[in-house]
Amino acid sequence: MPILLFLIDTSASMNQRTDLGTSYLDIAKGAVELFLKLRARDPASRGDRYMLVTYDEPPYCIKAGWKENHATFMNELKNLQASGLTTLGQALRSSFDLLNLNRLISGIDNYGQGRNPFFLEPSILITITDGNKLTSTAGIQEELHLPLNSPLPGSELTKEPFRWDQRLFALVLRLPGLASTEPEQLGSVPTDESAITQMCEVTGGRSYCVRTQRMLNQCLESLVQKVQSGVVINFEKTGPDPLLIGEDGLMDSSRPSNSFAAQPWHSCHKLIYVRPNSKTGVPVGHWPIPESFWPDQNLPSLPPRTSHPVVRFSCVDCEPMVIDKFPFDKYELEPSPLTQYILERKSPHTCWQVFVTSSGKYNELGYPFGYLKASTTLTCVNLFVMPYNYPVLLPLLDDLFKVHKLKPNLKWRQAFDGYLKTLPPYYLLPLKKALRMMGAPNLISDNLDCGLSYSVISYLKKLSQQTKLESERILASVGKKPPQEIGIKVKNHSGGGMSLTHNKNFRKLLKEIIGETSSRLAELNTKEFAGFQVGLLNKDLKPQTYRNAYDISRRGLLDQLTRMRSNLLKTHNFIVGQDEDSLHSVPVAQMGNYQEYLKTLASPLREIDPDQPKRLHTFGNPFKQDKKGMMIDEADEFVTGPQNKVKRPGEPNSPLSSKRRRNATVTHDVHEEKMENGQILPDGFLSKSAAPELMNMTGDGIPPNRLDSLSDDFTSLRKDILINKPGSNALVGGTKNCSVPADDQKVSVTTFRTVPNTLQITPAMAQGINADIKHQLMKEVRKFGRKYERIFILLEGVQGPLAVKKQFVEFTIKEAARFKRRVLIQYLEKALEKIDSHHLLNNVNHINSRSSC
Repeated sequence: MPILLFLIDTSASMNQRTDLGTSYLDIAKGAVELFLKLRARDPASRGDRYMLVTYDEPPYCIKAGWKENHATFMNELKNLQASGLTTLGQALRSSFDLLNLNRLISGIDNYGQGRNPFFLEPSILITITDGNKLTSTAGIQEELHLPLNSPLPGSELTKEPFRWDQRLFALVLRLPGLASTEPEQLGSVPTDESAITQMCEVTGGRSYCVRTQRMLNQCLESLVQKVQSGVVINFEKTGPDPLLIGEDGLMDSSRPSNSFAAQPWHSCHKLIYVRPNSKTGVPVGHWPIPESFWPDQNLPSLPPRTSHPVVRFSCVDCEPMVIDKFPFDKYELEPSPLTQYILERKSPHTCWQVFVTSSGKYNELGYPFGYLKASTTLTCVNLFVMPYNYPVLLPLLDDLFKVHKLKPNLKWRQAFDGYLKTLPPYYLLPLKKALRMMGAPNLISDNLDCGLSYSVISYLKKLSQQTKLESERILASVGKKPPQEIGIKVKNHSGGGMSLTHNKNFRKLLKEIIGETSSRLAELNTKEFAGFQVGLLNKDLKPQTYRNAYDISRRGLLDQLTRMRSNLLKTHNFIVGQDEDSLHSVPVAQMGNYQEYLKTLASPLREIDPDQPKRLHTFGNPFKQDKKGMMIDEADEFVTGPQNKVKRPGEPNSPLSSKRRRNATVTHDVHEEKMENGQILPDGFLSKSAAPELMNMTGDGIPPNRLDSLSDDFTSLRKDILINKPGSNALVGGTKNCSVPADDQKVSVTTFRTVPNTLQITPAMAQGINADIKHQLMKEVRKFGRKYERIFILLEGVQGPLAVKKQFVEFTIKEAARFKRRVLIQYLEKALEKIDSHHLLNNVNHINSRSSC
């Protein structure tokens, strides 16, 4: 699920206008809206998460974070105003802290245990600014500095504020204020020369110097293509350059390579693509990239790591190694000078080994953990990640299977134990899983040691708890406005003293009081307060210009004081000049936001008799379905298609189908039904495959609204008893009581069983039942929380052979991946494994029965 964070410059300089009359801030808002439209063309954008951050003081700079929906994001974007300083460094730090808010809680960084490329939250940070000087309360800054202090616990474990799956891109607006007469230059958009460019390149991104609207559109289309799932790695060459290749494709030793001159491909800072699994939609991997230190239990604390691992590659040609059934990870490299150089060599059958310095215990450079290799079609370069020191491990495993036949002797075991001593402790668990997948015997002890001291482990747990508290504090402040200053600040004139006019009038006033003169106080200098008027609530009264207090009549003195107090303290509730009727008007953009209005309404009461079907209005079409409160997207329309199909000739009139149209919820007990291919599914094949805690996931009690929804669901399952006449085919229905975990309430659930001379479920009926179940599965997966028992009950009712049930489980896994339900995916994968094992067992029994015949 990609995260797209927009950092909008809201400093006062964004109020400058272009030749079209629009301000820079308006252009920034339009750019964000256009990016969302371009991104929506990709089907993968359904899982995108959008965040909005400004240049305000933290934590008020976060306008839309982890919990805000798309409507809140768009509303906050429209209400942005430009005022304040250009505090880019503080805004970047707040943005990265927001992205890193949940990483310690989820354990995605896996500190001290290797870097897993398949544990990632791909994030794109897009900032839109005018590129002017950086300002703060201390003055103008020539360079971009990010604050070192972060309120986020555990930030000291990484040297940089960003992570390897976060990239920064900058759109620097350089649009002129006057229309240019020179023709517009076509081609690629250059990088900007502001301070943010270097920061973008460090994270693996880049900046764009935008001078025209066409260039802005071109940059947005380029940014949409940058939304990729992957991590950034520093590739650096170690050792001499390879021998040059001649025109015939062979090594030419007579052509010496310049090993001392720095080449662009010697050091590259690029992305490796981490593709999601086609079935689950979640990246899957086996092996980590090693740490740059050897974990030892004597270490009091973990050394801080760099955001991007430094992977060194040796230019010595080696043979790529791989054995059957042994897992490995393959990642494609982003195009770079390094990939171009490897492809130009045209050697798809050789590879370059990769290392991480100080990853080994006895070797400074460390042992190889993979290799770089060009694809056989010479279209891309791939990074193969293998177990640590794989050139020693793979021949041992090959001998184990081919020579020793899974019965190793003493010499082999001594060699394998010697290999384990060179292996970092965090590789033991994935190696044990890989050997189990290959069918090898248990060669590694069950008492695995992670290599970290007890104090380090306790410190990491403490950081996770502190991060939860800090996360709640930051998320609670999202959307709040900064506190307003109380009172009125008055600036003194003339260096802190009163103006000369005031001093002169004050002296005249003193003379008048003591009787030295009877002349009236002269009027104040009107030029000092030119254009000052007191606001009025009543339109019939004319505005009073600022005048001498002695010019106000005794009769109007209190009214004038009321006007002044109201204008200065703003005690009225609405804007000056606005009548009360205008307070109830709603902007056009908010007229269709009916969902927000529904959230303010009280929840409706449940029906008195839940067994009675809902009464539909009879106006117009009496067969119209009640779709109130149902959100329909493209997937829902596809599912609801079979429900509205035209009845085929000869199809029996089943009360089951009409009942299904009305309630749109059907669950059947098919444990006693025979499948079309003669296979019978064992009882509880899905419920038994899930972990025991799944059944207790509802907790001690269920809220009343949950009870209402449960009663509605079970009510829709209840069917009237059908009378079975002798000699006729009919469905015999019965009810049984099932206890609900909350308050031991019992609801009526209908089960169907096959009896002699009864009607079998036709394929058309099975298709309709499966369509309803599919629709209900989509709704259940969308629900928030970890109450998955309803999903497995629905999967139990799928009609058809094991292949159909497997398809439904795979469909549910894809839906769960869309909404990032990781725990549900694990349970469903266990169920899928049990289906496959049962299918294999049936095939073996079938073959045995045929051979016995």
